[in-house]
Amino acid sequence: MPSLHPDQDHELREKLRSWIERNPLNLEPDQETLEREACSLARRLGQDGFMAYAVPRPYGGARETVQARDLCVIREELAFFAALADVMFGVQALGSYPVVIAGTEAQKKKYLPPLARAETIAAFALTEPEAGSDASAISMRAVKVSGGYSLNGSKHLISNAGIAQTYVVFASTEPSAKAKGISAFIVQADSPGFAVTEKTRLLSPHPIGVLAFDDCFVPESQLLGIEGAGLKIALQTLDTLRCTVGASAVGFARRALEEAIAHGRRRQQFGRAIAEFQGIQFKLAEMAADLEASRLLVYQAARAHDQRAPDLAVKSSIAKLFATEAAQRIVDQALQIHGGNGVVAGHITERLYRDVRALRIYEGTSEIQKLLIARELLK
Repeated sequence: MPSLHPDQDHELREKLRSWIERNPLNLEPDQETLEREACSLARRLGQDGFMAYAVPRPYGGARETVQARDLCVIREELAFFAALADVMFGVQALGSYPVVIAGTEAQKKKYLPPLARAETIAAFALTEPEAGSDASAISMRAVKVSGGYSLNGSKHLISNAGIAQTYVVFASTEPSAKAKGISAFIVQADSPGFAVTEKTRLLSPHPIGVLAFDDCFVPESQLLGIEGAGLKIALQTLDTLRCTVGASAVGFARRALEEAIAHGRRRQQFGRAIAEFQGIQFKLAEMAADLEASRLLVYQAARAHDQRAPDLAVKSSIAKLFATEAAQRIVDQALQIHGGNGVVAGHITERLYRDVRALRIYEGTSEIQKLLIARELLK
């Protein structure tokens, strides 16, 4: 299909495709090798300059400011080839961005350069067993003590749990203030009282698990922003990174459509290629329309972010909602076109079917995106 991407993206896309050709990717690491492969991918993406796009130039980044369009291009291309590579880039950006937008100069100088080189790996710890879509329901406590804060509580479904060295953690410093009492902290993996208590296995390769904080001491210098600004920092981060989840969906969908077209041309039934049947052609046309609409919405949202447009949040929600739901439809139809081969373990469409499913849940479920969009419409 013809590309609707402008020329300025071409160089970055070609660099990524060349990098993937030079770096054979383990598409299905088992649970024993998952963390080792994830760390290796992160390091290679850092060494070759791609993680630097998640950090501003003054702190080792690739551009003067973090550009959502760059993040989308990188995630789309990585998702096309390997879900784990996309995960490692996406979570590094998610864990770095709160420091970018809320960190002091000292915090930025300390944490961002090693994150840009992936010498350290980041994590974003917001979700709790009873605080998922409703982030304001966070119950983890941060109590002021001499020289800093004592953190108590747990976080679950935290990407990069156990392999990250730098965690951005959200906890309540003033429970009576509810959403306005949540604060953000930078927590080092070697902090006393911090532990990874569980590694969780997902449908698709993804290092994720449960964090526990038992009188975990965090120096006052590692408070991000001011007390009570934590939820604002989290939401601003999610508003920016949501459109990049849509870009991942575009990458998965692109791969699914390409595989469906190739299979349709070579698979023979009733004496001719199945791509010659109108039923298959209709499926391919619908998949292509969904993909092109997704791509346009994602890059429109990225441009809104980069131009600091007032409606960037709603555009990002629309892009994530449409692109992730469309990708699910596209992958499902690609599997249908492949027939029985499509559900064989290890087949590309079977892998894509597992890889794409989580996108409709993390960084705000499709249902939450609908609420956010409707709220803007009704203002």
